[in-house]
Amino acid sequence: MSEIDVRGLSCPIPVVKTKKAMDTNPKDVLTVWLDSDTSRENVTRLAKGRAYTVKEDKVSGEYRLTLTPKA
Repeated sequence: MSEIDVRGLSCPIPVVKTKKAMDTNPKDVLTVWLDSDTSRENVTRLAKGRAYTVKEDKVSGEYRLTLTPKA
């Protein structure tokens, strides 16, 4: 499992960092911490486009996305 913290970064940086983690560890479950609705939407779109399932939790005004590659 890998964890990416992109809080405080504006798009497209959260998407770029998430994509890099996906490319580096294609079979890993990724946890992505975000603090913006736009970043959440864009990372979710990227994950679904790459056949990942997305579980979203809102924690103290921030988002935790758990991205799991489909087998």
